[in-house]
Amino acid sequence: MLHGFTGSPASVLPWAQGIHEAGFTVSVPRIAGHGTRWQDLNESTWQDWYDSVESAFLRLSANCDRVFVAGFSVGSALALKLAQVRGSEIEGLLLLNPSIYDDRKFFKTLPVLKRLLSSVKGGPSDVAKPGAPVHGYARLPLKALDSLRSLWKIVERDLYLVDLPILIGYSINDHVVNPSCSHTIIDNVSSPSIREIIFERSFHNVSLDYEVEDLIAESVEYLHDVLSGEFEAANQSDEDQLIDAEFESIVSQLSLDESAPTTYLDELDRMEDEHFEHPNPTLPEVDQSARIALACLIGGPAYLLLEYTTGFSFFGTGPWPGVLLFIGGVIASIIRLARNEDDFDDGAEV
Repeated sequence: MLHGFTGSPASVLPWAQGIHEAGFTVSVPRIAGHGTRWQDLNESTWQDWYDSVESAFLRLSANCDRVFVAGFSVGSALALKLAQVRGSEIEGLLLLNPSIYDDRKFFKTLPVLKRLLSSVKGGPSDVAKPGAPVHGYARLPLKALDSLRSLWKIVERDLYLVDLPILIGYSINDHVVNPSCSHTIIDNVSSPSIREIIFERSFHNVSLDYEVEDLIAESVEYLHDVLSGEFEAANQSDEDQLIDAEFESIVSQLSLDESAPTTYLDELDRMEDEHFEHPNPTLPEVDQSARIALACLIGGPAYLLLEYTTGFSFFGTGPWPGVLLFIGGVIASIIRLARNEDDFDDGAEV
């Protein structure tokens, strides 16, 4: 289970404990740069955070045959990245208010702002429940925040690589992460089955908020359903019902009533019996003008051949009589073959 940006394992502890009490082994690693001083986070990059996640995953895999990965906020982005790399080794994902992008203008200024300031003051903890403890840095390290943008870009680009069962929960009143991140994940992963949970009373960190018990119950149910195979079976059943409905809709439009003059099957037989008939155009009639044109087409080249081989010239005109005869024959043929009823458009686009 992976905590969020500037947070610590304590920020997801109630969620982790609830799953552990249901009989599961749970590892909640402290991601590099977190849980100490904000300056340490500024000296780390998203690659360092991912290394922490992958190392914790490998340690857990060494002791457990089947491993799920859960993530809160930016922890979900790291969980998705791990699934894109090691998806074949993971049973499923649990994502809580996942963060994979942020369109606010402030983030676009980070490449410049991080060179002027090392950090800015962080906001209050986004929890609706009064008296919730704070387990994150009071300041936002800007170099680390800019590195987070690089992680977001890669994770969002490669969402299609994720083909695991997913439980995804998001708050409609989240003031840190836009719920559209969850919708983007749902729309772009290749997962065969996705289960959504919507939290209406909690803010960003549901693990410390009013609906933590709902989060734990849904998580435990999801884990059992995936391990037993019921999760994918239920989703497969829905897909089968959709396919059957589409097939029945198609069949209902076909006429198979034999009392009708023709049925759909009769039409298929008729179509198989049909064959292509070659066109048999009518040749133009041979009249006097056609004979003259043909004589010119033959006589012209014949005269040229005679003039070339014997030197004969009609009144000293050279080869020109033969050339003119041939040209005249071509023109006469075109006029003869052209049909008066032909219509030619003006070339306008359709």
